[in-house]
Amino acid sequence: MDEGVDPEGENVNSVLAQESSELLRILSGQSPEVITKLCQMMPSDAGWNINLASSPSAAAVTEHIQAVLEYFKVANAADCRNFLQSMCILCENIPMHLESRLMTLAGCENSVCEHSSPGCVTDGKSSSPPSEQLIKRPRIDYWTQYIAAVTHLRQRRWERLSERLVSEVQLENVWVTLRTVNRARDRPDQTPGSADKGGRTPEPDGDYGSMDSRVTLETFLQGCAGKVTVLVGPAGSGKTLLMSCLGQQWAHGLGPIPSSYLFVLLEFRQLNVLSHPLSLSDLLFRHYLPMQEGDHKKEAIVDYLLSNPEQSCWVLDGYDEFHSKLTKQDVKIELLDPEKPLPVADLISGLLNRQLLPGCTVMVTCRVRDVLDLEGVSDKVGQLLGWDCHEIKEYVDNFFGKKGHSANRALGVQAAELLLSSRHLLAMSSLPALCNICCICLEHLLLQSRDSGRTQIPKERGSETRREAGEKGVQVPRRGRGEEDSRGGSYVQRENQGGGSEDVTMDGRNGAQLPLTQAQIPSTLTQVYLTVLGAFLSHDLDTTGNSDDLNTMRLPQSILSQHRSELCELSQLAWNGLEDSKILFMEEDISQDVLEFSIRTGLCSQVELRREDGIPVNSYCFTHLTLQEFLAALRIMTSSDVSDTQLKKRFSLRTRWTTKSDQRTVFTDSLHLFVCGLASAYCTPALVQLARTPGGTGGQNWVQKRQTLVLKLLKNLCHSNTLTGPKILELCHCVQESQDHQLAKQVVGTRPTLELRNIRLLPNDIDALAFVVNSAGDDGIGLDFGACSMETECLDVLPKCQYIHYLSFRGRKYDDKFAEKLSSILPKFTTLRKLEFCGTSLTATGAASLASALPSCPHVTEINLSDNNLKDGGIKRIADIFTKQPRLVLVKLGRNNASLEAVDCLIWKMSSFLNIQQVHADGMKELTVTFSQNSDLNSHKTKSEPTICLLNQKWSKPDMQKLAKSLARCSALSVLDISGGHLDVETLRMLTQSLPKFNITKKIIANDSCLTVECLVILTALLSDCPAVVELHIRLQSPVQVSIVFSGGRETTNEVSKLLCLSCCDLLPTHLERVWRSLGTSPDLTLLDLSSNCLGNKGLRKLLDVLPRLSCIQEINASNNGIGMEGVVMLAGALCSHNNLTQIHIRGGDREQVILKFCPDKRDDKQQKKMFRINKSSLLPSKITTLCRRLVQCRSHLELDLSHSSLTDKAIENLLKVLPKMTSLQRLNVSHSITSTTGALTLVRCLTVSQRVTAVELRPDTESFIQFDSVKAEQASCRLTHCSLKGDNLERLLEILQQGPQLSDLDLSSNQLEDEGVKHFVDCLQKLKITSYVNLSNNGLTQQGLLDVTNTLCTCDNVSGVEVSLGAEERCLIWFTQYEGCVKTLSVTHSGLEREHLVRLAEIVSVSPSPIKLELKNNLLQSVWIEDFVKLLNSSQRGFSVSIDERWIRSEEAVSLLCRCVDLSSNIHTIRVHHTTLHLSLMKSTELTSVSLIDCAVEGSHLASMKSIIPRCPLLTELDFSHNSLGIEGAEFLCSVLPSLPNLTSLSIGSKEASVKLVEKLSEALLQATAIQCLNLSGHVISDTAAQIMTRMLPRLKSLNLSHCDWSASGGLQLITVLRECVSLEGLCLDCLQLNDESRMCLAQALRKTISIRSLKLNKIVTAMGPTQANGVLDLLAAMEGLTRTQEIELEGWRMAAGGTEELTRLLPVWTELRKISLSKNLISDQSGDMLLEALNSCTHLEELHLPSNSLGDLTAARMALVLPSLTHITVLDISENRIGHEGSVSLSEAMMCMKNLTKIYLTSVGTSELCPVAASLAHCPLIQDVGLGWNNCGDKVAEELVRVMPLCQKLKRIDLESNAVSVCGAEALVRALQSCPALQLIRLWRNNISPREARRLSLKERRLNFSST
Repeated sequence: MDEGVDPEGENVNSVLAQESSELLRILSGQSPEVITKLCQMMPSDAGWNINLASSPSAAAVTEHIQAVLEYFKVANAADCRNFLQSMCILCENIPMHLESRLMTLAGCENSVCEHSSPGCVTDGKSSSPPSEQLIKRPRIDYWTQYIAAVTHLRQRRWERLSERLVSEVQLENVWVTLRTVNRARDRPDQTPGSADKGGRTPEPDGDYGSMDSRVTLETFLQGCAGKVTVLVGPAGSGKTLLMSCLGQQWAHGLGPIPSSYLFVLLEFRQLNVLSHPLSLSDLLFRHYLPMQEGDHKKEAIVDYLLSNPEQSCWVLDGYDEFHSKLTKQDVKIELLDPEKPLPVADLISGLLNRQLLPGCTVMVTCRVRDVLDLEGVSDKVGQLLGWDCHEIKEYVDNFFGKKGHSANRALGVQAAELLLSSRHLLAMSSLPALCNICCICLEHLLLQSRDSGRTQIPKERGSETRREAGEKGVQVPRRGRGEEDSRGGSYVQRENQGGGSEDVTMDGRNGAQLPLTQAQIPSTLTQVYLTVLGAFLSHDLDTTGNSDDLNTMRLPQSILSQHRSELCELSQLAWNGLEDSKILFMEEDISQDVLEFSIRTGLCSQVELRREDGIPVNSYCFTHLTLQEFLAALRIMTSSDVSDTQLKKRFSLRTRWTTKSDQRTVFTDSLHLFVCGLASAYCTPALVQLARTPGGTGGQNWVQKRQTLVLKLLKNLCHSNTLTGPKILELCHCVQESQDHQLAKQVVGTRPTLELRNIRLLPNDIDALAFVVNSAGDDGIGLDFGACSMETECLDVLPKCQYIHYLSFRGRKYDDKFAEKLSSILPKFTTLRKLEFCGTSLTATGAASLASALPSCPHVTEINLSDNNLKDGGIKRIADIFTKQPRLVLVKLGRNNASLEAVDCLIWKMSSFLNIQQVHADGMKELTVTFSQNSDLNSHKTKSEPTICLLNQKWSKPDMQKLAKSLARCSALSVLDISGGHLDVETLRMLTQSLPKFNITKKIIANDSCLTVECLVILTALLSDCPAVVELHIRLQSPVQVSIVFSGGRETTNEVSKLLCLSCCDLLPTHLERVWRSLGTSPDLTLLDLSSNCLGNKGLRKLLDVLPRLSCIQEINASNNGIGMEGVVMLAGALCSHNNLTQIHIRGGDREQVILKFCPDKRDDKQQKKMFRINKSSLLPSKITTLCRRLVQCRSHLELDLSHSSLTDKAIENLLKVLPKMTSLQRLNVSHSITSTTGALTLVRCLTVSQRVTAVELRPDTESFIQFDSVKAEQASCRLTHCSLKGDNLERLLEILQQGPQLSDLDLSSNQLEDEGVKHFVDCLQKLKITSYVNLSNNGLTQQGLLDVTNTLCTCDNVSGVEVSLGAEERCLIWFTQYEGCVKTLSVTHSGLEREHLVRLAEIVSVSPSPIKLELKNNLLQSVWIEDFVKLLNSSQRGFSVSIDERWIRSEEAVSLLCRCVDLSSNIHTIRVHHTTLHLSLMKSTELTSVSLIDCAVEGSHLASMKSIIPRCPLLTELDFSHNSLGIEGAEFLCSVLPSLPNLTSLSIGSKEASVKLVEKLSEALLQATAIQCLNLSGHVISDTAAQIMTRMLPRLKSLNLSHCDWSASGGLQLITVLRECVSLEGLCLDCLQLNDESRMCLAQALRKTISIRSLKLNKIVTAMGPTQANGVLDLLAAMEGLTRTQEIELEGWRMAAGGTEELTRLLPVWTELRKISLSKNLISDQSGDMLLEALNSCTHLEELHLPSNSLGDLTAARMALVLPSLTHITVLDISENRIGHEGSVSLSEAMMCMKNLTKIYLTSVGTSELCPVAASLAHCPLIQDVGLGWNNCGDKVAEELVRVMPLCQKLKRIDLESNAVSVCGAEALVRALQSCPALQLIRLWRNNISPREARRLSLKERRLNFSST
């Protein structure tokens, strides 16, 4: 066989043998058709001409492939080459390096079949298509050539870039932290195999969730092939430079990217210019690396790329600069067409989403906040870490010592020291690009700080070089953001700027230079950039500055003045770029001279930009993004072009939390910091220089205005309460930049604690916090660091924060090392009061560190070390410091993997350290120690004993023994709580045996302790064995509860009693015997609770048997024990046989409640009251009989309560049979137990079977009871309501009532009687013995039924009144009297009467044998009907009265109706219209004597119709037109009719409206009417003329009312003077008159002479007396001495005080006929009131006493108790608005018990809410009608007392309880009481503790409750 040798000397057969294993793997993955074709290339005689499609076995396929390879290993070279070439053409997924090698060996087209053997051709056809053989080889060659071109591009660019590097860039020295990857969907693993990557093995995906996992960038990029890798970092962190370095390594065959891959580095800022759609080919050959070759070559390269996408690496740099936003595909969609032009954003998104070149390697760089856009597409995310101090120092050394000159090295040493000591410079230097800027700044400062005596530094070579380069047109070297190094300026070397060149010479002191002081270093970020700006400006060849200006840390004014125009244009460019999100600027964006200036000074750099057509152009950018933002801030602060609105829009706080909704921006968000810094006064001079106009004026005002606005915006943020932790931190940075301490105070003033959560903190952040925190002063501030990444360097800065009172660290990032560092600084926090170090990785080692430092913090009161890993040792370390912390209040040590050893240690500490107040342990989750303060120990307050809570512990006998030993050492304990722990019998016995050794004062709690009945028995013995135990509570069912109470645990410690509660313990009757034995002799047991057990009747019997042993027992609870009816009967027998058993309460059919109550044994058991209550039970008739027969044996007063039980009619009959035998029964309660009318009627029969019944109240399904007396009752009360009393039921009831005793009242309301039933009832009314009333309300009456009831006035002699209302509240009452000849009343309201009804009423009234008072109100009567009614009235000699109230009886209609009535009836004695009511008094054969129209809106013109009536009434004696508006026409009417009334003795025309001429016009007529003796002119204006005339008529008057009159001084004096002549005057009313001294003296003289006065009303006249008021009061009172016949005197509002009261008490004994006295608002003190009451003792006829609005108190009330009982005629008592206390109310109640005639009492706002005694005393006032108790804050107790007395006060009509504290409960009680008070019309409950909703509900239930204010 021929030996084929390739051009490089390789044997083709040997190569095939070497790669056979790899070729076997590749061929195994091919299609059967391809394998068949390759097999057919062997000679046909070898037998391999087969079709693999019919042999699908994988083993067979592998066998065929191995046979083919073995054949060609030994075949001739030509056949082997032909096979290799066919395989490369036919097969897919051959690695590029292998395919290139094989194709090279196979040769090109000329070698096809040239030396092949005949066996290589099958059937005369070539084994491989010629077209495929001719295409694939050139395609690989073109691909290799393009890679070579890209390699050259990357090498060339790196060489140009590396020339300016300060230090070498090495990926293994760059650190990255891994970030969590969020994958939106699962993608198939497209990572190529090891062969595809040149033998590299990919790394498996790892968990990148830990932020603390640090790896080098080289390690991070391992295994990135075929994946999407994201590298994030801030601007200036070197991302672009590192990607260029990665490309350089690729070009040299190094790094993680194989050299066989195509390396495509695309910058997003370059992609921004591609606005038109483009294909993948356009992206490569027009934008990335243009090619001059033809399209066929490009097509071949693209074709190869599409066939082998995994052999390409796409680096996408600077996504943060991309103007578009990438799209993510959440669902799998089809691949993109690479030949179709697409927007560049879609192309990039296709790469990331695997829609384009699936399997390729993609790397993306961006900033942290932009990584959210890549969620779901990234496989790996890493974040670049900033430089540490070592790396920064290394860079500074390289920057200053690049050329090794000693002067530069000296500068470098000093620069490094200054940089590391400046917090702002150090923080900036963590980013490489900003570190370069800091070096430039320091270089500038160091060079400028040299003394003038030093050797001057020649101009640096760098400047000359730049000048020469500029003159020759050579491109100026770029800095910062130039090409690939644009974001990697971090590593860029300085360009010999300033004075750091080799030509620098120093002074003669061995090269030493004077140090730059720390004060000259910029103190804020803004000042740093001002200095940097000065450094850049100093590079200009034409700039000369004064070095002395540098000491002020401001820019030299000469530099600013010289470059004002350039800086203004640059700042405007920066601002415009900021507004347009633009960082690259074209030449047309800036003037040429400013462009050259910016390049010359280094403020800007040149960037090559490739246009869309592929042609490169120059663009420019600022050296760094922050520099652009700083210049934009200068524009904001110095130019009026930027409005306030634009500033406010840009002024916002940056948050470090990134969200998907954040707006993307290319900038660093430093603008607001620079604006705040420029608002500082330090920057004002520099800003003024830039803001000045060319003329040099106008800048300062503008700058100050803009600075004020910025500070105002900051102030608003300081007061905001919605800022999150990151924004608060950013606010601190802003305030620090402003250097405004007042703003700092406002930040901490609204935030007692600064909470920082989940953010990375740097030392400069702590420095900003310190600036703000230190303004808190003595108020203190708290710092809460929650899961914040914080290096130990931050702790070095933290002590700068003074006044810290609260310090908290939470998060697993904080470990022992952190705690050790924290311990070194803790002593510096002198004001620290609370330290939290919880939820961290702290162990005993860290706890020891903290424990060593905490004693140096004497003010610490609270320590929280919970949720760590301290274990027992760490807790012991902390416990050791307890004695060293005098102010300690609380220590939390929970969740620290501790055991009971740690708890025991704390208890030992408690025994030796008395300050410990509580040790609380919940398992090991919670462990808290509470302390009491020394001040508490030294105070006089009683110190409470400490408590121990050991919850959810796993107890064993040794553990309990150890605990008992520790507890015995404690001097005193309040509570021991061991709940939640399993206590077996032995463990519990150990506890109880040790119990006497403990000094526990309150209780031991052992809830949820899994106890058994045996344990219960052990515990029960404590009541007898341990005298200190007073209560034992045990519950064995879930939840298990055990409580052992000692005497100190009771609220009242004076009780000597014990309590045993064994509820829910599953006790059986057999267990009771063990309990009794364990209990032993415990005579002090007062309460026994055996509820919810399994005792049954048998257990109940055992319980009752033991009762004699329980001599002090007060209550036994046997509820829920399965007690049957047999047990109920046993209990009834026990009630009868045991004298001390007083109450048995049974509830529920299953006896859910069985309670026995006891009281001390009384010898006279008949006086003892007992109760047997069984509720909510089904009582069978036989059981009722058995139960009641057993209760017959009871000799004590008994109440039987069968309420809420189901009583059948048969059961009720059985009950009725036994009732007569139950002679001790006092009350039978069957509420809610009667369900039928039959049952109710059966119970009513008790009236006939028992003579002791006093009250029967039955209402089905509601409250029902029967009351008994001990002896025969004189009369009874019967209320049977809400039944169906129709037909036979009514007949049966009437039969029972006729047989029964005399009834005081009968209530048959709501019984569906209707007219028929009511008619039948009233027909039988005479047969019934009723003394008070019958209530037939709510029975469906109509007007016919009304007439039937009304007729009883005629048919029943003892009926005294009928009240009927058919309105919304149907009302029908029949009242009775025992006296003959009394006036009967008939009241019909809201009944809608018709004419025929009035006719029938007229007949009834006319034929009545007794006088009738008829009241008709709101019955919708018409005028004609009323006239007919009056016409039909036929009065007897005794007469009667009629009142008709209708709304229309007003004004002219009232006058017309009055005239018609007078015309129609000759029996009218008096007629009066008052408001809307017509009053008629009729008497047979009489004349009209009185006509009145009072307050009914009558005008003078309406009286014309009366002119024909008045003359026909010559005997008329009274005319009353008061409170109308008569006017002149009315006066004329009176003048015309007065002469025709010779007998008129009384005229009243009192007016509401002052009339000027009425009296004057009427005065002459009054003078002529000589018969008039009573005159009322109140409210009128009396002219002098009228007064003069009236003086002639007044002497003949007997009654005069001039109240509220208005007159002149002279006129009034005339009238008062003439009063001296009124010797016959009996009534005088001068209320509210204006009296001067002269008229007052005349009044006093008149009073002395008019001794006949019986009624004197002088209310509110003293207020007009002026300064001589006191003397005037005494004069007037003295003048009253002769009024011995006075009966009524009113002196309200005199303010007479003590002097006047004393004078009044002197006069009262002579006023023996006094019946009414009113002295409100007279400043009467309590002592004066006492004397006044004593004086009233002689006024034995007194009926009304009014003393409201004074200062009366308990002393006066006590005197009332002595005096008022002797004043038996008192009917009205008003002492409202005084200061009566509880004692006074008791005294007043004693007085009321004797006031049998009292009808009205008013106690509104008397100063006490304790009015129960007063309410109770109302029961002794049978005539009481009106009670006022408002505004006293009375509660339900007063309401309940009123409920008790209301049924006894049958004439009570009104109760005022407004503005009190009555609740719904009290109101409900009032509603129930109203059912038995039909006469009560109103209860006011406005302003009580009743909600509007409840008020509406109660009002609907009972309309007599009023909740409104009127």
